[in-house]
Amino acid sequence: MTNWGKGFIAMYESNFREHLIKELNNIVEQNVYKKEVVLTKPQGVVTDVVLDGNVYTEALNFCANNYLGLANDPELIEAANSGLRHFGYGMASVRFICGTSQLHKNLEKKIAEFLGTEDAITYTSCFDANGGLFENLFTEQDAIISDQLNHASIIDGVRLCKAQRFRYNHSDMKDLEVRLNECANCRFKIVATDGVFSMDGDMANLKGICDLSDKYGALVMVDDSHGTGVIGKNGRGSAEYCGVTGRVDIITSTFGKALGGGVGGFTTGHKEIIEFLRQRSRPYLFSNALPPPNASAAIEALKILERQSPLSPFNKGGVGGLRERLEENTAYFRKRIKETGFKIKEGFHPIIPIMLYDPAVTQKMARRLLEERVFVVAFSFPVVPKGEDRIRIQISAAHTKEHLDFAIEKFEKVGKELRVI
Repeated sequence: MTNWGKGFIAMYESNFREHLIKELNNIVEQNVYKKEVVLTKPQGVVTDVVLDGNVYTEALNFCANNYLGLANDPELIEAANSGLRHFGYGMASVRFICGTSQLHKNLEKKIAEFLGTEDAITYTSCFDANGGLFENLFTEQDAIISDQLNHASIIDGVRLCKAQRFRYNHSDMKDLEVRLNECANCRFKIVATDGVFSMDGDMANLKGICDLSDKYGALVMVDDSHGTGVIGKNGRGSAEYCGVTGRVDIITSTFGKALGGGVGGFTTGHKEIIEFLRQRSRPYLFSNALPPPNASAAIEALKILERQSPLSPFNKGGVGGLRERLEENTAYFRKRIKETGFKIKEGFHPIIPIMLYDPAVTQKMARRLLEERVFVVAFSFPVVPKGEDRIRIQISAAHTKEHLDFAIEKFEKVGKELRVI
């Protein structure tokens, strides 16, 4: 036993450790090393952060998925506490053994009601929802046609599946039709896409995708993590915004963004699909159930959305309450940041990529902005393609006009300092 232990350590020290050190040094040299910034206060639009031992107090947070400002909302905190009091800290089991509480059933019913679908199944993340989707429903007789810029969770979910794989150019309906023709002889076909693409903030052409899928007999799957609660007349996401509610067969999404920012994800759609996932989906069958506090808070987040008065569709005249403020904040920031001379990806979503195209400059700008109390993150390869380096701004309904003006002022100051504008 002792000899085995020594040999194992020697192997690591002489080979694998040196390999990892070399690879890590390469990441640093390429200016794409990702450091964790530690928050010492609750998630919000103003927080205290620590980076490399330096403390930055009262920093304005422009890099969270906290679109509606609900991550530290008192109603959600009370709902989480209620779940904790009545159902405990954790389920200590997977769903089909003894991990299903009434909260889980209530949450799944609420999801389906909110999105206008037949049934829903919850996971501990949307990554798990996507990872547990394709391999259960499709075989080598089938085909998955995926957008070029789909989220990593869709890509990994597809990799686990034995179906034939096709990829179409980003949001290119002509290329999608070519791929659908190529797999015409497959038993089943499904087109998989993000609803809102996380790095660019642009939307899938769901109307075009649904039309082509109807024409070629394909199913449609949408990961709407950045759409749920954010867009559509009632905050019901990309399908509602694009006018294709009821035409999307499978929707996956998360509670980790607009719906409170906690853990958890879900798949919703036709009841037979959901029931089959309950029988076969590995992340569902072999992972602990969503903790009761998270399930309870997610129900409350959906109730908050329902209570918002839908005066008119998002980006088509404005909506009431939180989403109206989010829309107004987004439009204001997009207009003002362009006036300073920065190049951004056009659109209307609160994801606003500020394009810098150089990893070293992007890293330096993010650090300088933090020193100016604007908390943003640099995005470089492999998160985005090489040469597409950017700072991704994310607007929240909780940002005030003063917050936005302060950030724009600091962007202009640092941009001129680094000669990017």
